[in-house]
Amino acid sequence: MSWGKGIIGALALGATLLAIASCGPTSTVRPLTIVGWGGSSQDAHRKAYWTSFTKSTGVALREDTWHGGVGVIRTKVIGGDSSWDIVQVETEDLILGCEEGLFQPLDWAKLGGRRAFIPTAVHDCGVGAMLWSYLIGYDGDRIKGKGPQSWADFWDMKRFPGKRGMRKTPKYTLEFALMADGVSPAQVYATLRTPAGVDRAFRKLDQLKPQIIWWSSISQVPDLLGSGEVAMSVTSPGRLIVANRTEKRHFKVDWHQNIYAVDYWVILKNSPRREEANELLRYMTRPENQMRLAMFMPTGLTSIEASRRIDPVYKRDTPTDPANMTDALQLDGDFWVEYGDQLTQRFNAWVAR
Repeated sequence: MSWGKGIIGALALGATLLAIASCGPTSTVRPLTIVGWGGSSQDAHRKAYWTSFTKSTGVALREDTWHGGVGVIRTKVIGGDSSWDIVQVETEDLILGCEEGLFQPLDWAKLGGRRAFIPTAVHDCGVGAMLWSYLIGYDGDRIKGKGPQSWADFWDMKRFPGKRGMRKTPKYTLEFALMADGVSPAQVYATLRTPAGVDRAFRKLDQLKPQIIWWSSISQVPDLLGSGEVAMSVTSPGRLIVANRTEKRHFKVDWHQNIYAVDYWVILKNSPRREEANELLRYMTRPENQMRLAMFMPTGLTSIEASRRIDPVYKRDTPTDPANMTDALQLDGDFWVEYGDQLTQRFNAWVAR
């Protein structure tokens, strides 16, 4: 863990917030601002929550998008930029940002209590927004019959010729490489914690490297598959399933050995609209409201009651359906907080070679 960075960030944050407080309130009240990943994910949240929240409360919302990274939030909060209120973050950003005091601690009693949520959705500084996964996606119009059913199949160029789409990051990529090399999901992180395990993952990636088309945004995947530029790709299921529903595509996903994780909602420490931000968090985490999210995007729900009540027609397309969890791997956020910097340096150097 980056304890040194956390202490320095916390000290700087305290000084900054004191300076902001001394300036008095701002003269103009801006809309409550919520920040997500954009694309079909943001569309789904807008349809499930945000439009109806504004209608029922009269609180105006403004949307923004970002690509993640606690450094972005650190710069905003420490630099005195209070233009964001609620942000959707990944696990590592949640852990680091909470350590550094960048987020407002949550009042769980006002959210229905910690026991109302799946355990992985509960954190002092964040509440689970949705549970999602990365897995193998392909175009059923191009790959007929039995498609890929493992990461070993993803690496198999004889049975499934064609380019492969992968996210340009060591996270997920190294885990997939080890599973392709025969490491069981349960042993992936124990293996990656050893130098020999990291070397093994990169050797496996060497085999596939000439065939990889790197992407940086999940929104690129439907076009990569639909155009035939790649035969299959790492993807989140929601993007392809939504395209099938709305565009009559024939994309397919395989749930074997998927990696799943939780995204979280956090309230930034320097938000000038904390009261309204907490009100929106309460609205988005109520079971009757969360159930609507799965109607617009196949995603795992973090409210236990919402998961129980979801229509089976939608549940079968979510990461939390039992049939989709048989050999799944939960992303280890603590691992990536500890080893992320050094693995990213090695990965970037490897990509550049």
